[in-house]
Amino acid sequence: MNLKSGFFDRRASTRVFHSEEQAADNLAEELLSFFPVMTSRPIVFVCIGTDRSTGDSLGPLVGTLLEEKKLQSFYYYGTLDDPIHAVNLEEKLKEINEKHFHPFIIGIDACLGRFKSVGFIEIGNGPVKPGAGVNKELPAVGQIHITGIVNVSGFMEFFVLQNTRLNLVLRMAKTIANGIEKAHLRYPQKMNWLDFKEASSAKEV
Repeated sequence: MNLKSGFFDRRASTRVFHSEEQAADNLAEELLSFFPVMTSRPIVFVCIGTDRSTGDSLGPLVGTLLEEKKLQSFYYYGTLDDPIHAVNLEEKLKEINEKHFHPFIIGIDACLGRFKSVGFIEIGNGPVKPGAGVNKELPAVGQIHITGIVNVSGFMEFFVLQNTRLNLVLRMAKTIANGIEKAHLRYPQKMNWLDFKEASSAKEV
């Protein structure tokens, strides 16, 4: 859980309201703009959170939905069945970096924000900073982030997280997962270095 959405540089991020008609398409468009040109670099989604707190369940809900979609070209970690949270985050990140060579990581997490921002999904440069909501020093996650503002910050944050509506969190998770699926459909198939070199040469001719 990122305690506040203000942790990120707003100049390098975009916000989408989860129930907008084109929300998933807009998220996909933003994701694709951040993805590396070298498609041989593995795309890894690290979905952070726990099902023990309604407000903090956004990440594992997204991970579970992605698992059900079976996206072949992306990798995803952190589900309701096998969550990534404050206790095991460092261990899981180590496993991910050992398993994937030079992964491009997208950190997904819930956060708290202003009342008027609740329900917005933010995607942008920079990592998520898990543990802020539980006063723990944990490693930052990702080259880019996707965060969902699930409730209001500023007072009794732990209580607020416990009393966040599951309906909102689930709807936000579905929008994020659908956006990732749409990006997956448009992202090129994995390309090795030789193929990339040949494609680049062809463009220069």
